[in-house]
Amino acid sequence: MAQLPDLSVELAGVSLRNPVIAASGTFGYGEEFARFIDLQEIGGISVKGTSARPIEGNNPPRLFPTASGMLNSIGLENVGVDAFIRDKMPFLRETNCSVFVNVFGFTEDDYVEVVEKLNRCEGIVAYELNISCPNTERGGMVFGTNPSSTSRLVRRVKDRAQRPIIVKLSPNVTDIVELARAAQESGADALSVANTYLGMAIDPETFKPRIHTITAGLSGPAIKPITLRMVYQITKALSIPVIGLGGIASGADAVEYFLAGATAVQVGTANFRDPRAPLHVLRQLQQFLQKKGIPSVRSLIGKMQQ
Repeated sequence: MAQLPDLSVELAGVSLRNPVIAASGTFGYGEEFARFIDLQEIGGISVKGTSARPIEGNNPPRLFPTASGMLNSIGLENVGVDAFIRDKMPFLRETNCSVFVNVFGFTEDDYVEVVEKLNRCEGIVAYELNISCPNTERGGMVFGTNPSSTSRLVRRVKDRAQRPIIVKLSPNVTDIVELARAAQESGADALSVANTYLGMAIDPETFKPRIHTITAGLSGPAIKPITLRMVYQITKALSIPVIGLGGIASGADAVEYFLAGATAVQVGTANFRDPRAPLHVLRQLQQFLQKKGIPSVRSLIGKMQQ
C-alpha cells in the first residue's frame, strides 16, 4: 500500500496534524458540530470571536445569501471570555483538537483583558486577534485599517500574551501588505488573510436594505480570487506564516492557497451549507496529493509556477 501523504504543518510554533482549520464565526464553539464531524480529524478550530464581556450581536435580519457568497452582520455575538473559559473550554479540551481563540475588543484594553484571562486557561494553542470585523460600530476594523493602530495593538497584546499571536487582517484597505508588515514588525507570529469584504444588498420590492445594519461582510466563493491575490502578495513580501481563508469549499481551493504561499487554510462560509465541509476539504486535499504523488502538503507551499 502506498504511503499516505504527510499533512502535518507547523504554524507559528504550533504543530498541526493537518492544515485545515474551521474558521471563526462559522463553527460556533465546536460542540455544535461534534455530531457531524470528528473534531480530532481536522487541524483545528478557531472559535467565535471572544470579547471581555458578552455581546448580544446585531438585530435581524443579519444574514443574506448572495451570488456565490453570503452577507453577514452577526455583530460578534458571543458569551464573553469568562463564560467561554467556564462553559466552553471543558468540552474543547476533551476533543484533542487544536483550539485557536479569536479575540475581539472595542478598545486596546479589551483585547489585553481577554488575552490575560485566556493565558490562565489550559488547552489553547494560539490567539487570533480579530482587528478586521466590519460589523461593529467601534473597535474591530478600526484597528485593522490603520498601520499605526495595528502596530500599537499588536505590540500591547504581544507583551502580555503567553501564546502565539495570529493577526486576522481586513481586506478593506488600499494596501494590505502595509498592514501585514505593521503586524509582523510589532510581533505577530502569523497572519490570517483575510476577513470579510464590506458590502450590501437592497430589496427592490420594499426598497429596504437586506441587512438591518445596511452594510455587512461578504464571504464565500465570490471573494476567493481577491483574497488569494492578497495571500500571494503578503507571503512574497513577509516572512511570517499566513493562514488563507476566503471561499474555500474544496480541496482544490485549498491547494490554490498553498501554492500562493499559505501554510494553513480556514474553511468558513462552506460550513453553513455543509457542517462537514472542513473534513471534505481535508480528504480532497489528501486525494490530490496522492494523485500527484506529492509526499507532503508542505511541498505545495509557495510553489506556484510562473
